[in-house]
Amino acid sequence: QVRLVESGGGLVQLGGSLRLSCAASESIISFAAMAWYRQAPGKQRELVAQSTSGGSTNYADSVKGRFTISRDNAKNTLYLQMNSLKPEDTAVYYCYTRVNWLTATTYWGQGTQVTVSS
Repeated sequence: QVRLVESGGGLVQLGGSLRLSCAASESIISFAAMAWYRQAPGKQRELVAQSTSGGSTNYADSVKGRFTISRDNAKNTLYLQMNSLKPEDTAVYYCYTRVNWLTATTYWGQGTQVTVSS
């Protein structure tokens, strides 16, 4: 069982920045994929950014050029640097991991609220 704990959410003004952290309960160096999802009120959960163990990253079109996903394997932590925040970025942000590509075992964090005021 992998535990994921997010932190770093909060209230920020339009154009501001936040950095989210996701601390894992064990080494993430071999995790096949780690990602950030978000869910706004009344909307489906959507992928924001993903990082694979092979080093590739991908982003939702809505955040490209503004958000950066990164891993610190030494700290077992995933980050999401969010710049130029917009009110439409307001959501609960969830950390996710798929441990390996052979199984469908996945884990989710409890979520952290990000609110962007205009």
